[in-house]
Amino acid sequence: MFEIPLLLVLIVLVALVFDFTNGAHDCANAIATVVSTKVVTPRLAVGCAAALNLIGALLGTEVAKTLGSGIVLPEVVEGSHVLVLAALVGAIGWNCITWYFGIPSSSSHALIGGLIGAAIAHSGLTGLNIGGIVNKVLLPLVISPLSGYAVGFVLMWIIYWLCARIQRSKVNRAFRKLQLLSAGFMATSHGLNDAQKTMGIITLALMIFGFADTTEHVPLWVKLSCAGAMACGTAIGGWKIVKTMGHRIFKLEPVHGFAAETSASLVIAGASMLGAPVSTTHTISACIFGVGSTKRLSAVRWTVAGQLVIAWVLTLPAASVIGCLSYLVLHLIWA
Repeated sequence: MFEIPLLLVLIVLVALVFDFTNGAHDCANAIATVVSTKVVTPRLAVGCAAALNLIGALLGTEVAKTLGSGIVLPEVVEGSHVLVLAALVGAIGWNCITWYFGIPSSSSHALIGGLIGAAIAHSGLTGLNIGGIVNKVLLPLVISPLSGYAVGFVLMWIIYWLCARIQRSKVNRAFRKLQLLSAGFMATSHGLNDAQKTMGIITLALMIFGFADTTEHVPLWVKLSCAGAMACGTAIGGWKIVKTMGHRIFKLEPVHGFAAETSASLVIAGASMLGAPVSTTHTISACIFGVGSTKRLSAVRWTVAGQLVIAWVLTLPAASVIGCLSYLVLHLIWA
C-alpha cells in the first residue's frame, strides 16, 4: 500500500497555512487600491482576485524552481525531513507578528529567511546556494522597490501629461474603468510570483521525502491547493493591509490606483519571468510612493515609509532566526 509519512502531510498542511497568512498579507496588495478608490466592492474584489491569482499560479514555475533549489542546495538538505517545516514555522511566525500590527512586510522574504535559517541550522553555510541567494533574492530585494518607485513616478507623469487638458472628473471616470484592468493585471502577476513560492517549498519537501526526483516539476495539485489557500487568506484577513496600502500612504484616486497597479504588475511580471521571488508588498508600496510623489512630496506620508523600510530590513534576519530556532527544536522532537 502507498504510504505517506505523517511528517510530510504535516509539512504540506503547514505550507498551506503559510499560504493562508501570505494571502492575508500579500493578496491584499492586488486589491487594496481598487477597493480604496471605491471602484468595486470588497467582496467582488476578493472574488476576482482569487480567480486571477489561480490563473496566474498556473502560468509558470520559474519562481517555484528558485525556491525549490535556488536558495538551499537540495543535495545537501536531502534527508532533513524537518528542515522545510522549520522554514515554514519561521515564515508564519514573522507573518503573524507583522499582520497583528498591520505592517505590510514581505511574506516572500519571510519564507526565504525561514528557509535560510533552517538550512544554516542543519548544515551551516554549506547548505546555502550563495549565488542563487545573491542573484535571485538580495539583488531583487533592492532593485524591485526602486524600480517600482521609478516606474510609478514616470507612468504617473505620462498620465498627467496626456490628460492635462481634460476635465478632472472625466479623467477619474475613465480611470475607474481602466483600474479594473490594472487590478486584474496586478492580481494575475501576484499569482504568477507569490503563489509559486509555497509551490517550490512543497515540491522541495516531496523531493526530500523521496516522492519527487527533482524540484523542476511542480504537480498540478500543489499549484491548485496553494492558490486556493492564498485566496482564503485574502478573504478572511487581508483588510488590515488594505487599509495601510490604500489610505495611510497616500490618498488615492482611480487614476493613481491605475498607475500604481500597472507599474507594480509590470515589475512583478518581469521578475517572475526571471525566476526572482520579489516582494509584491514592497513593490506595490514603492509604486504608490512613486505615484504620490508626482503630486508633491508632502502628499506622501513618509512616516509610513519608515515603518515599511524597518519591516523590509528586519524580515530576512528575523525569519531566519525563527527558522533556525524552529529547526533546533523540531530536530530534537523528530531525532
